[in-house]
Amino acid sequence: MDPRRNPFAPGAGTQPPELAGRDDLIEKAEIALDRIAAGRPARSLILYGLRGVGKTVLLGKIRSDAEARGLFPVRIEAPENRSLPAILAAPLRAMLLKLDRLEAAKSGAKKALSALASFARLKMKYADIEVSLDLEPLRGTADSGDLELDLAELLAVVGEAARERATAVVLFLDEIQYVEEAELSALISALHTVAQEKLPVTMVAAGLPQLLGRMGRAKSYSERLFEYVPVGKLDEGAARVAITRPIEREGATIEEAAIAEILRATEGYPYFLQEWGKHCWDLAFDETITLTDAENAGVTALAELDSSFFRVRFDRLTPSEKRYMRAMATLGAGPHRSGDIADAMGKAVNQLAPIRNSLIKKGMLYSPAHGDTAFTVPMFDQFMMRTMPA
Repeated sequence: MDPRRNPFAPGAGTQPPELAGRDDLIEKAEIALDRIAAGRPARSLILYGLRGVGKTVLLGKIRSDAEARGLFPVRIEAPENRSLPAILAAPLRAMLLKLDRLEAAKSGAKKALSALASFARLKMKYADIEVSLDLEPLRGTADSGDLELDLAELLAVVGEAARERATAVVLFLDEIQYVEEAELSALISALHTVAQEKLPVTMVAAGLPQLLGRMGRAKSYSERLFEYVPVGKLDEGAARVAITRPIEREGATIEEAAIAEILRATEGYPYFLQEWGKHCWDLAFDETITLTDAENAGVTALAELDSSFFRVRFDRLTPSEKRYMRAMATLGAGPHRSGDIADAMGKAVNQLAPIRNSLIKKGMLYSPAHGDTAFTVPMFDQFMMRTMPA
């Protein structure tokens, strides 16, 4: 069919044409936003799950809902090897400048910008802070050099500026598992402070499953401060809707056998559904997608995933990490006991612990239970067998 009409949109964080199976989660977020906007307490939300389940898409959807409510979102992504102050300063500055343009919030926003100027002086400790402000620092606020204290003071001043304007500030933090544990502790403490003071600042964050343990280690009370929301693959009904509804909107159809093949091949993972849908559409000769189209799409979709989605992660690994992942793959999708992986490599568990820890830090593996190890990327075991067959 005409690729110009192809409704499917595989891409990092790209919202699919049909956001199926997430209504309950979106409603939960909307309730939290409405409560914070009304000056009522609401727990921050933490979305967690494997790669390809649509966490970033959901962050984008919730962020759009926040903007529609007149709230002020702060969009942040935590890459590896950057400090929390560095990734927070520039987006906070952009948000506060918008708030400053509103007459009713002028004094409070200017105070918050000055506090941010004080906070940015942490570049003596966090050299990757790049933001600069043409404002005098607010002496005595967020300038002690202690991140936990300074971040709490900064968010408190931001919250006061938002309250002055009868709005709220929402931090949207993606890939939160990459935030260093000490900095994560400071962020949790700061959010705890603004919650205690009933200031309109909250957070919606997303990350891989290992963030649960990291947040618990950072602050023991984090389990009471946040609502942890698992994001998994779609059930059969939602996966079917995600495939069929975009096709039907374009006036085309898809055979039942083709739907069954797509659901089998993708296992209901949203990103893979988009890839299979895209390739099915492009390979179909007429307005009906057949089983043959779906089977052929499996070949082209896997080739596309191997060259991009999987490959970009594989290329970040050291040779020893690749061997570890390959040994895991021989055991299947997992999770697997660390001892079984060590046996497959002919090594002792303690010899492999540094490699396993490095892979967890890189976001390639996680530990669903003590002594267990699993891939964070669905179907990565199959990719490892294809790309390292020997």
